[in-house]
Amino acid sequence: MSSTDTGRGTPTALLIGASRGLGQAMAAEFLDRGWDVVGTVRDTTAHTPLHDLADRAGGRLTIERLDINEPGHLAPLHERLAQRRFDVLFVNAGTTNNELTPIGAVPTADFVEVMVTNALSPMRVIEALEDLVSPTGLIGVMSSGQGSITNNTNAGREVYRGSKAALNMFMRSFAVRQAGTRRGFVLMAPGWIRTALGGPDAPYSVEESVPLLLDVLLSRLGTPGLAYLDRSGRTVPW
Repeated sequence: MSSTDTGRGTPTALLIGASRGLGQAMAAEFLDRGWDVVGTVRDTTAHTPLHDLADRAGGRLTIERLDINEPGHLAPLHERLAQRRFDVLFVNAGTTNNELTPIGAVPTADFVEVMVTNALSPMRVIEALEDLVSPTGLIGVMSSGQGSITNNTNAGREVYRGSKAALNMFMRSFAVRQAGTRRGFVLMAPGWIRTALGGPDAPYSVEESVPLLLDVLLSRLGTPGLAYLDRSGRTVPW
């Protein structure tokens, strides 16, 4: 989307969870494409790769504090951003544990940690901040191909899979409630990427993946409704 499309000057993205890894790389790619960016980190007193990026961004990148698992952070963030409007709100959040443990053996506390971080907290963020998004803007979340029930033929990572399937369902409900709007909604399945979460054996690098992810996201601007898409823009089965 160009500045002409928005009618408000430079398009702006709000990236939740941008301190490092995929989130920071997405912030850098948005900046390279001429966008302004607001990126959140859990602790603004700790120096992160996002801070290094901000130092080079000439004022086009603003860093805000948000721990998505702390609901009390949301209202103050909304107040600080209340005078801004965003063309894209994207929530990049994810954690995992007990990757080889059958779901019945996963400790309750570990289950709650993954489900809250991967499913409940992203939706709390979206519900709290969605009014800051343009009426024709885009709201997206980092899902996973492992959230696909249809494609689960190998088991493994069961609590993680369940959390992403739950996220997909919650986003579908949210999109239904937004059906009268012109907004687009994206569940992004980025593939297996070499990040702290993906590990060193993943086949894709952050550098090769992020431009593809942004191509897919931005292709949905101006297209109402919810899509569950992979890095190539193909629909992922539910």
